[in-house]
Amino acid sequence: MSESLLQVDDLSLTLRRSPRRKTVQITIERDGQLLLLAPPQADEELLRQFVQAKRFWIYSRLAEKDRLQQVAPAKEFLDGEGFSYLGRSYRLKLVDEQDVPLKLAAGRFRLLRSELPQAREHFIRWYSAHGKAWLAQRVAAFRNRMAVNPGGVKVQDLGYRWGSCGKGNWLYFHWKTILLPAPVAEYVVVHELAHLHEPHHTPEFWLRVERAMPDYTRRKTWLAEHGMEVEGI
Repeated sequence: MSESLLQVDDLSLTLRRSPRRKTVQITIERDGQLLLLAPPQADEELLRQFVQAKRFWIYSRLAEKDRLQQVAPAKEFLDGEGFSYLGRSYRLKLVDEQDVPLKLAAGRFRLLRSELPQAREHFIRWYSAHGKAWLAQRVAAFRNRMAVNPGGVKVQDLGYRWGSCGKGNWLYFHWKTILLPAPVAEYVVVHELAHLHEPHHTPEFWLRVERAMPDYTRRKTWLAEHGMEVEGI
């Protein structure tokens, strides 16, 4: 695979050529980066024309991403404030005594009032721990079906990515994945497992995803349209 920069008027695209690709495709990463995926033999002038034809779609998607990035204000950690977990919202209750700084009990997140200065860190730690357990369970449920052998699951801040694959077939997931509705978080799992076979989004890649999850397009669309609405902490 080769990579270069293609400038089309005011649009800068990372051009990735792969012998596995048969068609040309534009994708927009969560951070707004534009990727132009093409087969090795694709003529650069034809690629420019392709981008020109997609300009309205590109600008519309970029504008939508900018809007969604502004809709989730930072949390204030007040009594009654809502916090997501697997797509459901749970109210926060500040308490003066309990055995751990933060827990989910009786339908509420309960946070020690004395731990308010470290509230964000406690939530990220809680989401990371529970996310790792849930995601590892879903990986185990799909690994045989998809004929893969992942090295393990790690949860951390991945910036604008929901997941990635690392050395030794390790799977990495953003801790915010556990805030998504369960079916959508499960799609992220299947997506990354498919990458253990196909590193790029080739037609073969999407066939593997579809075989494991026939309704993946519905979940994928939800993630594309609402994923950036997942609230900040």
